[in-house]
Amino acid sequence: MMKKIALIQMDVAYGDPKVNFARVSKWVMDAASTGADIIVLPELWDTGYDLKRFDMLADREAKATTEFLSDLAEELNVVIVGGSVAEQADDGMKNTMLVVDANGELVHKYSKLHLFQLMDEHLHLVEGKDEADFELDGVPSAGFICYDIRFPEWIRKSAVNGAKVMYVVAEWPEPRIDHWRTLLQARAIENQCFVVACNRVGADPNNEFGGMSLVVDPWGEIVTEGGSDEKMVLTEIDLDKVDDVRQQIPIFRDRREERY
Repeated sequence: MMKKIALIQMDVAYGDPKVNFARVSKWVMDAASTGADIIVLPELWDTGYDLKRFDMLADREAKATTEFLSDLAEELNVVIVGGSVAEQADDGMKNTMLVVDANGELVHKYSKLHLFQLMDEHLHLVEGKDEADFELDGVPSAGFICYDIRFPEWIRKSAVNGAKVMYVVAEWPEPRIDHWRTLLQARAIENQCFVVACNRVGADPNNEFGGMSLVVDPWGEIVTEGGSDEKMVLTEIDLDKVDDVRQQIPIFRDRREERY
């Protein structure tokens, strides 16, 4: 099964949802015009890391953002892995991923589990309690946000549940961009799945972001990589490759769950 994927490696206007919604609308329309089946946005594309103003900027229960992405997806007949957005929930502020299918239906909502203290997330956000797993067009998938990839036990849980594609959205800083690439390759190799990862570019008042959005195949080979400039990164993946690799090296059959 072939899927054409577009990663929107965009800059984000700090604390300005109006500008960012307009940018995303154009990026998604441009991506759809290439024939992309799945369009992936970066983390916090609506506000950036303007955490101190989250209570003013965040979308209540992510309703308006969900409607925005759903309308785009239905109009353009594409799947949108909607990065993550600022959500105001009953229990606090959250960093939340939204996934909508080509019919405009919300198929997955996941709030970031691991909060990144170096960027003060723990001071402003509450962790999510959602599972990472979902299904897209019959394909078992999972979604993670940035810092989550440093926790292989969390990623492995989805692989054990059958995920063939791991979507990662991020605002990963440039100084640690080598970690980004290495961690994503490791997650792909150890879980024998595709990793589709979209990172923003540009800067905010406190950070410079590294881009390098990439797709990694189940062997750990980088299929495509985006560099450090604002751009759309396009590629195709053959999902049948997941089953082929898992048959060649049957790590899930050989796991010893009774020991770890």
